[in-house]
Amino acid sequence: MKIKVGVIFGGESVEHEVSIISAVQAMKHLNEEKYEVIPIYIAKDQTWYTGNMLKDIEVYRDLDLLKRFSKKVVLTKKDKEFYLMKTNGVFRKEITDIDVILPIVHGHGVEDGSLQGYLETLKIPYVGSNVLGSALGQDKVVMKQVMISEGIPCVDYVWFYDTEYELDNEAIIKKIKKLGFPVVVKPATLGSSVGISLVKKEEELDEAITEAISYDSKIVVEAAVENLIEVNASVIGNYESQDVSVLEEVMGVDEFLSYRDKYLGGGKKTGSKGMASTNRIVPARLDEKMTLEVQELAKKVFKVLNLNGVCRIDFLIDKKSKKIYVNEPNTIPGSLSFYLWDKCDKPYDMLLDEIISLGLRRYKAESKKIRSFESNILSNYGGTKGAKGIKGSKSLK
Repeated sequence: MKIKVGVIFGGESVEHEVSIISAVQAMKHLNEEKYEVIPIYIAKDQTWYTGNMLKDIEVYRDLDLLKRFSKKVVLTKKDKEFYLMKTNGVFRKEITDIDVILPIVHGHGVEDGSLQGYLETLKIPYVGSNVLGSALGQDKVVMKQVMISEGIPCVDYVWFYDTEYELDNEAIIKKIKKLGFPVVVKPATLGSSVGISLVKKEEELDEAITEAISYDSKIVVEAAVENLIEVNASVIGNYESQDVSVLEEVMGVDEFLSYRDKYLGGGKKTGSKGMASTNRIVPARLDEKMTLEVQELAKKVFKVLNLNGVCRIDFLIDKKSKKIYVNEPNTIPGSLSFYLWDKCDKPYDMLLDEIISLGLRRYKAESKKIRSFESNILSNYGGTKGAKGIKGSKSLK
């Protein structure tokens, strides 16, 4: 019997289209002999849809047409099984049952633990990092605080909220100037390089911060790494064991790897294949010692943040000083970093098998943990005090 895999993608995120690209790629590579693939698309208005047509990237050229011919659904639990239910006003009809969820989502509101929290509430098996790991991977400030506490090297940075900048921008700018220019200004909880600016002088700072604030309430400003080499490693595993991929050295036409470099092919109108289309050198042009150091750091980050499934850890290296800094983890990386595992003799279908297996294994292990007690401590609760409490609550009606 085939395992029914619900692939969730989309969502109200600036990385909505990136998620679609990654999901369609994955659905085409899931082994049809093992899995029945059920696409679950979350539109930007947060309505959920399903239908086989959603496996075709061409469908997303006309979202209105897509919504007209696919089915509106909700995910629900019935007894101990999970179903996609077709919704039509107050009426619901079962479409299919689902065994496991494969989230291929990017960005705020989906990758950041929000979707994972919903899946945890339903108690449905799912692939990837849990709520905490996902949240840590999305917030560039908190992740740095955790990593630094574990001795993981990060660049010097300043962070602040939008209201703090509005109230006293001079104090914030004074802190930033201590980092020295150039600096990189980022929204703290976005990905895919959205809203990021490289600032070379103080006069450009306000515009860059204003741009970042338009996306997020929390802003991080980092000291730019000189003589920069950007290197990425992918990690597969859980807290027990981790495997790390070959390293990639990413190349961009911009001064840092931008959204355009990652997903618009450097501005070319040839269509996007997601992160798989980014200009890169594999393996990265690092000596053996530095390669091993990056790979060990990647595994450490994965374990410290309690990640699961497949992720990508991004690094910044000063090629002159040989200093390595962890930039950030991507808990659900673009294209699931399959192009790195291809170089490790792990084809995409095998990668998907492995992360689905990890998700199911975690679900079974978590099911054995004590999460609730059979006893009810309120069964013998009573007395005058309790009665008054009940009477008082009635008087408020």
